Amino acid sequence: METSAPPLKRTPATAATPTPAPAEPNGSEILVRCLQAENVRYLWGYPGGAVLYIYDALYKQETIQHVLVRHEQAAVHAADGYARATGEVGVALVTSGPGVTNAVTGIATAYMDSIPMVIVTGQVPTPAIGLDAFQECDTVGITRPIVKHNFLVKDVRELAMTMKKAFHIARTGRPGPVVVDVPKDVSMTRAPFHYPASVEMRSYNPVKKGHGGQIRKAAQLLLAAKRPYIYTGGGVVIGNAWAELRALVDLLGFPCTNTLMGLGAYPASDPKFLGMLGMHGTYEANMTMQNCDVLLAVGARFDDRVIGNPKHFASVERKIIHIDIDPSSISKRVRVDVPIVGDVKDVLQELTAQVREAASKPDVKALSPWWAQINEWRKKDCLAYPKGNGDVIKPQHVVETLWQLTRDRETYITSDVGQHQMWAAQYYRFEEPRRWINSGGLGTMGVGLPYAMGIKLAKPDAEVVCITGEGSIQMCIQELSTCLQYKTPIKIVSLNNRYLGMVRQWQQIDYGGRYSHSYMDALPDFVKLAEAYGHVGIRIDKPSEVEPALREMLRLKDRTVFLDVRTDQTENVWPMVQAGKGITEMLLGSEDL
Repeated sequence: METSAPPLKRTPATAATPTPAPAEPNGSEILVRCLQAENVRYLWGYPGGAVLYIYDALYKQETIQHVLVRHEQAAVHAADGYARATGEVGVALVTSGPGVTNAVTGIATAYMDSIPMVIVTGQVPTPAIGLDAFQECDTVGITRPIVKHNFLVKDVRELAMTMKKAFHIARTGRPGPVVVDVPKDVSMTRAPFHYPASVEMRSYNPVKKGHGGQIRKAAQLLLAAKRPYIYTGGGVVIGNAWAELRALVDLLGFPCTNTLMGLGAYPASDPKFLGMLGMHGTYEANMTMQNCDVLLAVGARFDDRVIGNPKHFASVERKIIHIDIDPSSISKRVRVDVPIVGDVKDVLQELTAQVREAASKPDVKALSPWWAQINEWRKKDCLAYPKGNGDVIKPQHVVETLWQLTRDRETYITSDVGQHQMWAAQYYRFEEPRRWINSGGLGTMGVGLPYAMGIKLAKPDAEVVCITGEGSIQMCIQELSTCLQYKTPIKIVSLNNRYLGMVRQWQQIDYGGRYSHSYMDALPDFVKLAEAYGHVGIRIDKPSEVEPALREMLRLKDRTVFLDVRTDQTENVWPMVQAGKGITEMLLGSEDL
């Protein structure tokens, strides 16, 4: 007979004469007050010896909800997903040693995608630092390459100012994660509390306004362009500049593309939108990128997955305007003609004003043949796929059907990394920003489920769907337990092809079909596994079951649902630009192999 342990109860206060409250808070209470001053609502974490004073302080307050994850990596991912969906700073708390090292992947993921976060880490007492104490690691040294900044707090009197700096650094300029390492003795030592209203740092003053002369040059180039193109990345979303982008594109009437991280900044339904560009971008988006004469790049970094081989990209003469908050991103991979360092929102506002006030207007006669050429490229219909013979589920069909069923709702789509991620980006047509949450720069498997948990807490009335694969979902599948405990009814759509799909695709194309360790032949019964965690599990393997299953999944609003979709094992993501190739050297299907 199974029995459950009785719930833990708080120890009642004794009837003795109450002692007066201490005049000064300890470091842990100071830390919690700092989080409250920053209006932190949710904190994802996992306790351990070095942070028990902090957990004791959390126990005594009620304004911050702590979410107990099952692995520290998921704590950082969940806070990351929350930050991506809301634009607020995500906050996570882990203990020293393995707590920190388990969090490293989550920190690096946020760093690569410029996500504002503060990660509080426990540390052994200051006298023990450097002595190989139990659960000690060099947190500052380990995280230095993957954070915007990090701090080791050695004096409790510096804790409040350090936290103020951490939040300021995380959310300003090019955002990113900041680590605050708090030794155990600092967390227990008492000190006066004062949280500064503002902070000034002599060595940190990110540029906000763009150079007026450069913006004028950009406006002149755009108005004189005969084959213009507007290429935008995640910086437009992070910088909350989508309204300004849409205003500029609509004013100019130019074609526009988004990177994987920028999807939703410009509505997918608008005819000026050419789809995502890059390694798995559309034919028309890539061809337009290569053949334009004036390129406006906004909040994007010309990375390898977007332009392919930089020598091939540079083989065509064009003028490039590049707007970015981070000067180190400009001319990093591609030489640009008009660099503009500044906040993308401010710069786009000024650029739009310059265009409106200019005596000249876009050259309609030149734009007409340019649009005609773009429409010719569009006729390729590069995202068409075989519908199958009725016996096998095509993964593209699953994503398209999900989009049809949720397009009129407030819906957030998270993904892991691999083929399913690309199909989600290609076939779910995002109309709004911050609705597409995925790991772009680091390409981290396992993020989809914790991302969804973090978003569902922030957006309890929205649909939150994790599109994943059977490989990725197992990276953080223990968080199904967290979903149950904190009542975050997310939906999981697993495109299960029994392979590490993108690895298999590359092995097929580049490695002569030698499928080395990419087949998964010992998968769990995901339906039973979901049920074991207290959720609903559904399995389908016929195309006729796709829509009914998705409708049932969405109908169960108050339950986490795991939909195991057995898909075509041989399906590949097209188009595809192979590593080292140019952006226009695309494989459009198996016939190009």
